[in-house]
Amino acid sequence: MKGLGPLVRLAEEIVSCRACPRLVAWREEAAAHPPRRFQGQRYWGRPVPGFGDAGARLLVVGLAPAANGGNRTGRVFTGDASGDFLFAALHRAGIANQPASVSQADGLELRDAWIAAAVRCAPPDNKPTQAEFSRCRPFLVREIAALPHLSVVLALGAHAWRAAIEALVENGAPRPKPLPAFSHGAKVRLGRFLLLGSYHVSQQNTFTGRLTPAMLDAVLRRVRSEEKRR
Repeated sequence: MKGLGPLVRLAEEIVSCRACPRLVAWREEAAAHPPRRFQGQRYWGRPVPGFGDAGARLLVVGLAPAANGGNRTGRVFTGDASGDFLFAALHRAGIANQPASVSQADGLELRDAWIAAAVRCAPPDNKPTQAEFSRCRPFLVREIAALPHLSVVLALGAHAWRAAIEALVENGAPRPKPLPAFSHGAKVRLGRFLLLGSYHVSQQNTFTGRLTPAMLDAVLRRVRSEEKRR
């Protein structure tokens, strides 16, 4: 992780959190009983903090760590097919120094970007409850506050879109009325922040062609264009 101070202290708080009993039980169950392809590996099995460049102008927000991805590796979008799709696109856009991420020690670095999740523990069926979203939101709020140069937020999926809006409002952005609907390519200005939307990089979207590399590349080109204007 580049940078020290509030982000490091926040990461320590996130990792030690046990506020949601259902999520604690699930993440630990997944770690104790991995699928055959991961047997013998030591799982992280704890909440997963954000990571990246502390000077980031871009924040990428996902839904939650995958049970055998971030919950295994300890880094969001690392070690699963969703991350493979995302980091390949970030590499093409010049945001990541390499096109894949398999572990915390693989040398991945982000340039001018930070990646986090709306919920920090792997949820059953990838479906956090509203109460779990609410209990986790202060982490995202504080992460945004600790990124002083942040100007663009990219939300991956409708859940991340709603979580990002709430977190930005708590950081002083005006609450839009009505709340803007999520769609791929959606764009809304919230005070000093620009919020963009993309379909999530889950296999449900990428394997079916709902989200293609070209579609994500187009969103990231818009991100880079917006960053240059600011």
